[in-house]
Amino acid sequence: MMGGMAGLEGVEQPRRHGSATAARWSPAVEDERALKALELFGNPAEAEVPLPSRPESAATARRLTQIVVLRHWGLSPKLTEDAVLLVSELVGNAVRHTGARVFGLRMRRRRRWIRVEVRDPSRGLPCLMPVQELDISGRGLFLVDTLADRWGVDLLPRGKTTWFEMRAPDR
Repeated sequence: MMGGMAGLEGVEQPRRHGSATAARWSPAVEDERALKALELFGNPAEAEVPLPSRPESAATARRLTQIVVLRHWGLSPKLTEDAVLLVSELVGNAVRHTGARVFGLRMRRRRRWIRVEVRDPSRGLPCLMPVQELDISGRGLFLVDTLADRWGVDLLPRGKTTWFEMRAPDR
């Protein structure tokens, strides 16, 4: 992006009205952004990646999930899409509800399963709320409950890990 702020190339910039390129999504551009996120933050499949507790970290977590699930693990676009959506929901909850400065993202692959974990320093438990058709918020855990094969929360001495698991066929 020409004319952007120096050092903020990976940060989401507000869309300019009337810009034809702003609305165009491109797999090549997304791959490039995902590779940049991997370079900047590390690979959550190798070790927990610390991310700042800011709304824009949801985009980073989505990109990291996309590149690991689709490119590194070679899993289906549908599984990738679902994992990306669910990680976004868990990160959104961590950012909105925990008061943390940083949260951790970790991904694991084992025979026929993937597991995505978001760790934060709060011991407050997330709550699955009933969702009405017209609700515009509060759907995060409902989506996790609907799309994941399993999910849960592990309390830690300092904080918790909220996780989901999805069946992933072996190659």
